[in-house]
Amino acid sequence: MSDLQKPQKPPAPNARRDQAWKVAPNLFISFRYAGAGLVHTFLTQRNFRVHTVVAIIVLSWSTSLHRPALEVALVGITIGIVLSLELLNTAIESIVDLTVGKNYHDLAKVAKDCAAAAVLMAAIIAVLVGSVLLIPPTWALLLDRWGP
Repeated sequence: MSDLQKPQKPPAPNARRDQAWKVAPNLFISFRYAGAGLVHTFLTQRNFRVHTVVAIIVLSWSTSLHRPALEVALVGITIGIVLSLELLNTAIESIVDLTVGKNYHDLAKVAKDCAAAAVLMAAIIAVLVGSVLLIPPTWALLLDRWGP
């Protein structure tokens, strides 16, 4: 078999990560890997970008209403949970896609649907928490400015 007929090994998708199976030798590299995951998710996942924009708006809204620090922290924690679950959802979807490839499998669908449902549940709870904490002071502010 000539060199042209031999199957060629495909290049690594990301040559810098060809040793990713190894344990990071120091804390800085661990943070760099985590940052790479964060950047990848932000660049490739529309929902993560939407959640990030909404998070910035809601946190800005919370602070502009001069809410107590504990309330802002509670809003921030719920936002952090949503974003964290979105990152886990992306990881689960990637692992499932790696495992089943372009083939359909009922259990792959269940795994991906359940991961997405976890994000949805957290987002619903975050909306409820934000509503309880931010709608009453917003309403009071509106009534003070434009009320009777």
